[in-house]
Amino acid sequence: MSEMDVIFANLRQAADPNTVACIETVVKHGADRDLNRINALAFAGKHHLDEEKTIAAFLHAARIGAFEMTWNVLCPGCGCVLDSGTTLKRVVQDTYHCALCAAGYEPSLDEMVEVTFTVSPRVRRIAAHDPDRLPPLEYYRQIFFGSGMDLPDDLEARFERILLEMIELAPGEKAFVSLQLPAQFVIIFDAVTHSAQFIDVQGEPTDERQNLSMFLSQAHTLNETIALHPGPLRLTFENHTDRRVVPNVCVAGDDLHDLLSQRRAFLTAKRLLTNQSFRDIYRTDTLDVDQRLKITSLTFLFTDLRGSTALYERVGDLPAFDLVRAHFKVLHEIVATEAGAVVKTIGDAVMATFPSPDRAVAAALKMREAMRRLNAEHGSDDLLLKIGIHEGPCLAVNLNDRQDYFGQTVNIASRVQGLADPNVIMATESIIGDSHVSEILRNGGITSVSNMEELHGIGHEVRIFALS
Repeated sequence: MSEMDVIFANLRQAADPNTVACIETVVKHGADRDLNRINALAFAGKHHLDEEKTIAAFLHAARIGAFEMTWNVLCPGCGCVLDSGTTLKRVVQDTYHCALCAAGYEPSLDEMVEVTFTVSPRVRRIAAHDPDRLPPLEYYRQIFFGSGMDLPDDLEARFERILLEMIELAPGEKAFVSLQLPAQFVIIFDAVTHSAQFIDVQGEPTDERQNLSMFLSQAHTLNETIALHPGPLRLTFENHTDRRVVPNVCVAGDDLHDLLSQRRAFLTAKRLLTNQSFRDIYRTDTLDVDQRLKITSLTFLFTDLRGSTALYERVGDLPAFDLVRAHFKVLHEIVATEAGAVVKTIGDAVMATFPSPDRAVAAALKMREAMRRLNAEHGSDDLLLKIGIHEGPCLAVNLNDRQDYFGQTVNIASRVQGLADPNVIMATESIIGDSHVSEILRNGGITSVSNMEELHGIGHEVRIFALS
């Protein structure tokens, strides 16, 4: 049995066998491009797989060394990778600058950090393991752009429409390029160093040769826009790095903007942090203690058992403990099925996160029904579950050696749960206002009644909806 066979045999023990079989087939027979920076959501869609099972399978594959997991900081404008690392701990800058977009962005885990998977060289060697040997446009496709870019199969033909010149320069090499500047906005850009120069080509055409020099370095330099006339240009490129560079000169018109606008869903850091499989596998090895990473929208669900102290008194420690443990098991399973993750338990309370409000509401409804079934099985109403849900911005932090969340959104969600009665789910306006939540409530025949409530420690009244 080969090492690859052993690896996939072990992976089948940890993850969904059908998903693993699909991954194994692509590893053995897929193109190199298909195994570099894999977008787990696109992979699931292409092969008709369950997204959560696919994410879990790649996480387990990364754990056993079959794949390498990378966290890529993306430019929300052009979709390029601004920084990349094997851990979220690498995301340490307050602002990331994109030379191509000439803009800076504060990183958030919602849409600016993606997680991708690349096959390990020990399983299969692919061209992207030596990226400086990739053809220039393959470098753009596989290294420069993030997995959220929906690049066409005919990228070369599409790029040809806007390309004036593209060359490769070895480390330390100097080159001269002559070309005709059209009366359009032109960008000179290198995908390796992210060096950019903008040229506003305007005015009367000229027959006299214009000259421009560009020095490519690792400083990610951005030069101010210069104005030149339509006509001949002599470009001088100097590679001041220890890597091959691939500068190109292209027209920044509608064709380029159309190419950069083609997007698809990808596995965000936010979604992965709210994934139960990820939390189970990687536990505390996510954030440094001093990191404070922004999430613009995360949904929190808090639960608690009402009267649990009286329960222990009434039925005895051991039966009560078994009941509470059964309730925890059910809640964990429901959270995982709705793409959520249990952040922590405090006594008989649970704090869970979900990537969107509809997932949290669906989980809450399942929890309520599950508690009814458990109570019916035991012939009593011992498990009285209180549930509160809220959504909003927060910070991902490392707290008490655990990946946790901090902010007013967390506080409000906890307070909302405190208002709940058993079998009545309490949710804020940001939850009920979600269109997908409205559909869930409508299809389920769930009614809601709202009131303005004062929450302890919150400086304003909050509209709370009771779902029954």
